[in-house]
Amino acid sequence: MTEKMPSSLEIAQRATLRPIVDVAADAGIEPDELEQYGRYKAKVDLSLLDRLADRPDAKLINVTAITPTPAGEGKTTTSVALTQGLGKIGHAPILCLREASLGPVFGVKGGAAGGGYAQVVPMEDLNLHFTGDLHAITAANNLLAAMIDAHLLHGNVLGIDPLTISWRRCMDMNDRSLRDVVTGLGGRTNGYPRQTGFDITAASEIMALVAVARDLADLRDRLGAITVGQTYEGEPVTAEQIRAAGSMAVLLKEAIKPNLVQTLEGQPAFVHCGPFANIAHGNNSLVADRVGLKLGDYMITESGFASDLGMEKFFDITCRMGDLRPSAVVLVASVKALKHHGGDIDGGLAEIEAGSANLARHIGIVNGFGLQAVVGVNRFPNDTDEELELVRRLALEHGAYAAELNEGFLRGGDGATALAEAVVGAAEQPNEFDFAYPIDAPIEEKIRAIVQKVYGGDDVELLPAAREKAAAFERAGLGSLPICMAKTHLSLSHDPALRNAPTGFTVTVRDLRPYTGAGWIVALCGDMMTMPGLGKTPAAYGIDVDAAGETVGLF
Repeated sequence: MTEKMPSSLEIAQRATLRPIVDVAADAGIEPDELEQYGRYKAKVDLSLLDRLADRPDAKLINVTAITPTPAGEGKTTTSVALTQGLGKIGHAPILCLREASLGPVFGVKGGAAGGGYAQVVPMEDLNLHFTGDLHAITAANNLLAAMIDAHLLHGNVLGIDPLTISWRRCMDMNDRSLRDVVTGLGGRTNGYPRQTGFDITAASEIMALVAVARDLADLRDRLGAITVGQTYEGEPVTAEQIRAAGSMAVLLKEAIKPNLVQTLEGQPAFVHCGPFANIAHGNNSLVADRVGLKLGDYMITESGFASDLGMEKFFDITCRMGDLRPSAVVLVASVKALKHHGGDIDGGLAEIEAGSANLARHIGIVNGFGLQAVVGVNRFPNDTDEELELVRRLALEHGAYAAELNEGFLRGGDGATALAEAVVGAAEQPNEFDFAYPIDAPIEEKIRAIVQKVYGGDDVELLPAAREKAAAFERAGLGSLPICMAKTHLSLSHDPALRNAPTGFTVTVRDLRPYTGAGWIVALCGDMMTMPGLGKTPAAYGIDVDAAGETVGLF
C-alpha cells in the first residue's frame, strides 16, 4: 500500500530549517546588513546595493502562466521547484516572490508559499503576519485617509472639493460590505459625512508604491506625490500638501527592506510586497529584485496570474522603472487548465488539443516581448503520461523554446532539474527584449497597444468618464506614465466568459485612476473591483489551531 503523502502544511512544519544567518552568509550578505526577525527570517538593509554596485547582474528569469483556472496552476510551486532544481545542477539561484495577502489566504487559496516539497518556509509565518509589512502599509494608507478627513473638518485651508477625494481606506481582508461606505455619521464631532470605500491592501497605491521604490528617499518622494483629490478650482491635492507624507514614511521605513527566508532545500528567497496582478501591478518589490540580481547567478521572480497580466506589468512597469532586462520566461501550464480552456475540465486529449490555443497565445505574448518561453508543465496527481506528453508536444509546436515537466511538488528540486537545464539554455540565447509600447505615446494608444499586442483584441473603448480623465491627465503632464491594466484574470479579454483564445473583442475601460505616487495610470476594465468578497465556502472554514497550538488546514 502506497504511503499517503503528507500535506503541504505538515511538510513545512516537519522541515528542518537552516538558521537565516547561515542562509544569508552563504548568499554573500554581511552580518551588519542583516536584521533578524527570529531564527528563520530577516530583513536585508539596502546598503548592500551600494557595496555590490559593481558586481554583474544575474540572469533574470520571469515565471508566469497561461490563463489559469480559479484555483491556479501551481506557478509559485514551479518557481520554488525551479530554484531548487537550479541548485541541484550547481547554480546559485535567488528566488523573489510576493508576500501573501490575508484576503486570499482565508478566501480562496489557503496558503501561498508553494506546495508539497517545493515550498518557501517558514510557511505559516509567510502566510499570516510575517514581518508586518502589510500591516505597516495598511496603517500608512489609513493615516493619510484620516488626515484628509481631519483637514476637511478643521477648516479645509487647501480648499479640497470633498466630491473629488479619491483616496480610500484599506484593510488586508476580503470584505465586500466595505466596498462602498459612508463615513462621518453621528454629528459634526465625527466629521463631515462622505461616501467612500475600502480597497484590499494588496490593491492599494501604498502597496504599489513600496513595491517600486528604489530606496527610502525615493519612497518618501513617491509618498508626497500621491494625488488624493482636487481643489474646487480643479487643481490636484497631494499627500505632501496634506502634510502626511513624512509620517507615512516613518511607518514604512522598515517595510521597504526586503524579507529573506529560504526554500525547503535552503536556497535564499526574498518575499517582499504583494500587489495583486489583476487589480494592481502584480510583482514583488523592485528592491528585492535588485538585491537578488547582485547575490546569485540566476534570479527567479514570479509575476501574478498569466502573461497578459503580471508578466506584461513586470516588463512594462517594473523593468522600465528599474532598468531591468529579463533573460527568459518560464510559462507554467497544466493538463487541467488546457482541458478547462478546451471546454471540459474533466475531458481528455481532445480537450487538451482544443485548449492549447490558449497556450499558443501566451507563448506568442512572451515571444512578442522578444524573449524565449520555456513551458513548465506542472504535474498533478491525476495527470496521465499521455496527457503530459501531449502538452509538451503542443507547446513545442506552438513555438516554445523547450517544454519540461515540473514534478517538484512530489520530488523537490530533483523533480525540476530538466526544467532548470532548459531555463539555463534559454537564458543563454540572445534576445531582443522590448516593451509593448513607447512611454511617450498618448494614454489611449498605450492601452490600445496592450489590448492588441498582448491580449489579441481588436480595439479599446474608453467610456466617457475614462476618456474625459485621459484628456485631463494629458493636460496635467501625466501622459508619459505607464499603464496598469485592471482586468479579469480568467480571460485574455476583459470578459471572464471569453475563455481559451478569444478574438474579435473590444476591451472596455470604464475609469482611469492616477497613481501619481507609484508612477502609473490604472485603467479599470469591465466590472473589476478593488475589494474582493468571501465566497460561500471560504478557505477560512478549514483553518484552525489544535490543542498543541499548531495551525491546521492552512494549505
